[in-house]
Amino acid sequence: MEGLGLIDGKFVGLDEHVVPIEDRGHLFGDGVYEAVVVWGGKPFLVVEHIERMFNSASLIRMELPYTLEELVKFHLQLIEESSFEEALIYSQFTRGVAPRKHPFPLGVKPRLSMTIRPWVRLDSNLKTNGAKAVLLPDERWLKCNIKSLNLLGNVLAKQTATENGCFEAILHRDGYITEGSSSNVFAVKDNVIYTAPTSNKILSGITRGVILKLAQENNLLAKEEVFTTDFLLAADEVFLTGTTTEIMPIVSVNDHTIGDGKVGAISKILHEVYMNKIAKECNL
Repeated sequence: MEGLGLIDGKFVGLDEHVVPIEDRGHLFGDGVYEAVVVWGGKPFLVVEHIERMFNSASLIRMELPYTLEELVKFHLQLIEESSFEEALIYSQFTRGVAPRKHPFPLGVKPRLSMTIRPWVRLDSNLKTNGAKAVLLPDERWLKCNIKSLNLLGNVLAKQTATENGCFEAILHRDGYITEGSSSNVFAVKDNVIYTAPTSNKILSGITRGVILKLAQENNLLAKEEVFTTDFLLAADEVFLTGTTTEIMPIVSVNDHTIGDGKVGAISKILHEVYMNKIAKECNL
């Protein structure tokens, strides 16, 4: 099976025509989304992801028509129906279907669509040897704390990174690092871990939060502080975090070597304890 879809609780094939032409997600990108990785047939941190979806929906003044428990159930149904052991579940709510006008339509129910597809982890060589990144100005809107469907700025940044042979685009505003196009950014200097504080300028990543907690549990000092592009380039280590990124060490930014050009000790420690957490919670 290539994958499976679910529209408001009903299974559909991925090739079925199920998006109404006047869905506001289609017309405006008016909606929110989440992505959950399935390990060993279990959705990792699914509750945390759904809670963030509720928060994103609240910030765009959209009341979701399902409970957290119902949304967890939909995830489990997709896993059971597909029989996938390792997969990625993508979920999105749009504001609903209505003729195209900017103001919120009255009496319209938000629409849920979900997909599950087999998931292949990133090339292990990237984790072993490190990846490259490029620095770009952060040209996105100023509500990046909302996981909204409006991702054109992220898409353009990621495409620029791809065209430059890089894994990720690391973004900055006025010389201060915000985040990656699809990841959070960490820098290590003198054994201290730094990442941008939560604000409207970054998405508060689920994996980011886990890594900060794991750092504390393993007696690693982590600070949520702003830092500059110059600080990043002078760091001993740089790594990215994200649901599908996991922990990705960066050994080159703008063709500038980070540290000694090898994956750093702290990146290795955090990757190991993160994978141990996944194994424990998903019974791997």
